[in-house]
Amino acid sequence: MLKKEPKKVLKKYGSSFFWASQFLGKDLSNQIARLYKFCRYVDNIADSDAPNRESILKNIKYHLTNDGKENQPIVVKEFKELVDESSISIDAADDLMNGMLGDQNFTEVKDETELLKYCHAVAGTVGVMVQKILNCKDDESAYFAIDLGVAMQLTNIARDVLEDAVTGRKYIPRTWLDVRPERIAMKDVEDFEIVSRAIERIVSLADQYYQSALIGIHYIPIKSRIAIAIALRLYREIGIKLVQGGSKWWKGRTIVNNTTKVKLSLYSLFDLFPLEIKPHDKNLHKKMNGLTGAQKF
Repeated sequence: MLKKEPKKVLKKYGSSFFWASQFLGKDLSNQIARLYKFCRYVDNIADSDAPNRESILKNIKYHLTNDGKENQPIVVKEFKELVDESSISIDAADDLMNGMLGDQNFTEVKDETELLKYCHAVAGTVGVMVQKILNCKDDESAYFAIDLGVAMQLTNIARDVLEDAVTGRKYIPRTWLDVRPERIAMKDVEDFEIVSRAIERIVSLADQYYQSALIGIHYIPIKSRIAIAIALRLYREIGIKLVQGGSKWWKGRTIVNNTTKVKLSLYSLFDLFPLEIKPHDKNLHKKMNGLTGAQKF
């Protein structure tokens, strides 16, 4: 693996994460970039048009949880090297792969429980892995790390409603919005209002998880806090900007410009030492009970 390749992947596909990672220092930022590279690789396969994408994902999943190195994909070899260095949970990576596999032949999310389980699989698990890389000592830190991953994935869903619909997918629960993805993709003016209201509901749900993640900042070693605080603020801003702009999903993606990134990076300094530290709100994990890293009931 070329040493600079993971950071190039991070910069290309995750500009907000790349920005935030620059505040981690060389070693940690490299490890985060390597984790991102793995996650992006499997995500790109899951979203591709390749007819054999499901078998590729199953092969990666198999080699993640088995020790044999024969025919081991290079992406697995590189990821397992990172696991050895940082004690990343293979269970979390396995759950991530289950989420990617579950996304195949997928059309709609049924309800909020299914939505949150999906967000845990594809993003909450990444939070669990990141908190290991950052060397968070308290087990409870995983709860808040999951909340940040879930919040970010909900933001992705709110931002990408049109893109997902074009590929025949809808992650807004059917119990919230009973409109087929094919119809959303048509951008019929009659659907603008109802879809926009559902997007605002997604952003509101995401905000509950962002607020929890902010409380959890104090679990992160001081030298790494600013990077996570910046990543949180930048991603949260996407949803804020989307709603402030009228949730005009039919106009495409909402982005955060560099001027705003600088401003939010400075504001993040106020997040480093939370004024009030509360126990984790168990209700946030009620619908994720039993999943890797989630708070148990």
